[in-house]
Amino acid sequence: MQPWSTWFEIPAADLARAKQFYEAVFQIEIEILDLGALKMGIFPHAEVGAALCQHPTGYQPSETQGPLIYLNGNPDLQTALDRVEPAGGRIVRPKTQISTEHGYMAVFIDSEGNRLALHSDQ
Repeated sequence: MQPWSTWFEIPAADLARAKQFYEAVFQIEIEILDLGALKMGIFPHAEVGAALCQHPTGYQPSETQGPLIYLNGNPDLQTALDRVEPAGGRIVRPKTQISTEHGYMAVFIDSEGNRLALHSDQ
């Protein structure tokens, strides 16, 4: 069976600021890839890849439009959510139980103005 998703990209107006935000929230290292006009910050990944993307015309951050991407917040998304505001983001929806079967979710605005979500089992 193929993975349901293989890659997603998060728009960044300021790649250095976005890199700093996501490294602080998720305690990870993001690798910068400079492709000329397109600059990417590659998240560590095994199967589903992700990147921060900065391009003069190709990527525009948005709080209200486009897909809502859920990032893995396991084991408890509150740990990552507690790092959002100190890293320069804003919490839109605090940790909320979806159901006993489907765990918890929260929505935040990142340092670039993108609306994203977290999901965890606890």
